[in-house]
Amino acid sequence: MASALENLEAQLELFIENVRQIRIIVSDFQPQGQNVLNQKIQGLVNGLQEIDKLKSQVQDVHVPLEVFDYIDQGRNPQLYTKDCIEKALTKNEQVKGKIDAYRKFKANMLVELNRVFPNELANSPWQYKCDGGLCKKVLITEQDTNPVALSVCQLSCGQAGTLWPKPTGHLSIGKTVAPLNLENIVLTGISTQTVVGNLLQRNVDRLKEGAKRLGGSVTPNTGTKLVIRFNEGLNLTDAKLTLDTDESYTLRVAAVNGQVEADITANTYFGARHAIETLSQLIVFDDLRNQIQVANEVYIVDGPRYPYRGILLDTSRNYIDKETILRTIDGMAMSKLNTFHWHITDSHSFPYVSRTWPEFVKYGSYKPTKIYTPEMIREIVDYALVRGVRVLPEFDAPAHVGEGWQWVGDNATVCFKAEPWQSYCVEPPCGQLNPTSERMYEVLEGIYKDMVEDFQQPDIFHMGGDEVNINCWRSTNIITNWMLKKGWDLSESSFYLLWEYFQEKALEKLKIANGGKDIPAILWTSGLTSEKNLQHIDPKKYIIQIWTTGDDATIGRLLRNDFKIIFSNYDALYLDCGFAAWVGDGVNWCAPYKGWQKIYDNSPLQMIKKQGYENKKHLILGGEAALWTEQADSTATDSRLWPRSAAMAERLWSEPDSSWHHAEQRMLRQRERLVERGIDADSLQPEWCLQNQGSCYA
Repeated sequence: MASALENLEAQLELFIENVRQIRIIVSDFQPQGQNVLNQKIQGLVNGLQEIDKLKSQVQDVHVPLEVFDYIDQGRNPQLYTKDCIEKALTKNEQVKGKIDAYRKFKANMLVELNRVFPNELANSPWQYKCDGGLCKKVLITEQDTNPVALSVCQLSCGQAGTLWPKPTGHLSIGKTVAPLNLENIVLTGISTQTVVGNLLQRNVDRLKEGAKRLGGSVTPNTGTKLVIRFNEGLNLTDAKLTLDTDESYTLRVAAVNGQVEADITANTYFGARHAIETLSQLIVFDDLRNQIQVANEVYIVDGPRYPYRGILLDTSRNYIDKETILRTIDGMAMSKLNTFHWHITDSHSFPYVSRTWPEFVKYGSYKPTKIYTPEMIREIVDYALVRGVRVLPEFDAPAHVGEGWQWVGDNATVCFKAEPWQSYCVEPPCGQLNPTSERMYEVLEGIYKDMVEDFQQPDIFHMGGDEVNINCWRSTNIITNWMLKKGWDLSESSFYLLWEYFQEKALEKLKIANGGKDIPAILWTSGLTSEKNLQHIDPKKYIIQIWTTGDDATIGRLLRNDFKIIFSNYDALYLDCGFAAWVGDGVNWCAPYKGWQKIYDNSPLQMIKKQGYENKKHLILGGEAALWTEQADSTATDSRLWPRSAAMAERLWSEPDSSWHHAEQRMLRQRERLVERGIDADSLQPEWCLQNQGSCYA
């Protein structure tokens, strides 16, 4: 009876003979030979299946038991054993060579068969055809010589294909694609020994890894080479993002001399990185052919409408682990968001490790493991830079402080855990800084100094400044006595003078911490931005982040007084809304839930137009989605942020004239991308809607 090894060898030889016969038939194909050709192809498929079965049965060749019989008979086994082993190894190498040759041949043969017989070898009976900007699902017929997968159809169907966010300038994407060899993607025209060159190489590596996660069993080392080239004009030394950074780029993709070339023109690292991000969205998995394909007829001119496009993540109410923060930054990069606003402390906990004041985490962290060390922060900042994202620290003051400050003394904080809490703050535990404490300012300077260093000299700094409770200060004798000694009364206007006093001294400490250099500071809208108190802050020193509603008169007031603004209006951009209350019953304070459609249509330009301030649009820096974490932690962050934050990302990048309806199919595809990259983004619709475009409408 033949061994498995011999059966495998026989099947390989039969397979090769069948291939030889198919080549002869195809080279001189006659219609009457179709049935014979079909039989031969079926025999080829059956042969592949039989070979796969036999491969699993072939084990390493071992010395036969007969050798031990030879020893039992008292004969010298050495020569016999040596001879047997040499024969076995020779046979093993012969078969191994045939198997290796078979694997290589199989890979090439499958590519060729997919080309010649696309319908017969397609993995699905369905293909897609672009009709009216939608990819429509239709059956593959004998007349379809080149069926198109959904992923390939979407590349060029509709106004922006599958690109997210939608480019703002010229956009043309042809219908042709080329199979891509993921092991042969190279960067050229730039030295990777430079700061920017090294960062861009890391982005190309990300592009490769992302493409490998697209799915399917792709045959390695097949397909076309992709050359990514950067043209002259790119600054190779500056990788610092500011509010004035040029993030625009031009991307051309074309087939040239048997390879695909992507030419990128950009002035800065950030524009160049965005171009690579766009290029990554032009690479898809073709599930009809089990191939990675790249669009090879592309011209895009692109750049953002607003310079500040952010996500706020609160890591004080509940601790968010480093891995979740890194995933958040991954999602941001995929939608060209550029600011990770880190609300790192609050009254609930103090997880930030201050080198100057290490007692803060000892007193203020939930656990010794729930902290953010300087090393962790540096890793996060570097990770973000590769992805085109600045990390913006916020130290919220003078309210939103409490835990961690117990060791400081000198009445540095007041009203901590005051009861009933509703009289002293917006949520428990209460706590505010004491503006009259010199010790408090000393401590504050140390915190600022550590943050400026850990966050690598940020170009802007968030000072918080919201929800100060005047009654807290009014109920504290040490504060009211100090005010009376200064000749102030105890009217509400005097307490705003006290707040102004704190803000001026805190900004002075921040300047000292920043090496004596001014740094633009961001404040939330608050009592200080009311009509009667706006005089207390200077538009040349402060940027205002709006968290009230999109029709709040504060918006017009700030623009009238030439403040630069960032939109985080809670009626569209607070992503913690719409869940059960965490104090009391019912729903939380900012319900209902904000769907991606409302977020997408939340236009900064339209909001100021409605108040008659279109002439002040140059003061809009951008916007930011906020995830406050009273009811979220690491397990919920992905689904709260994504894909809704992507909706905001397109609004801030493109500021499109159209509504969410025109972006729906691209949004569904962007959500799929997020999941492919390991981000647990919420589902928006049944998958059926993705495969049957235009059928899920109200």
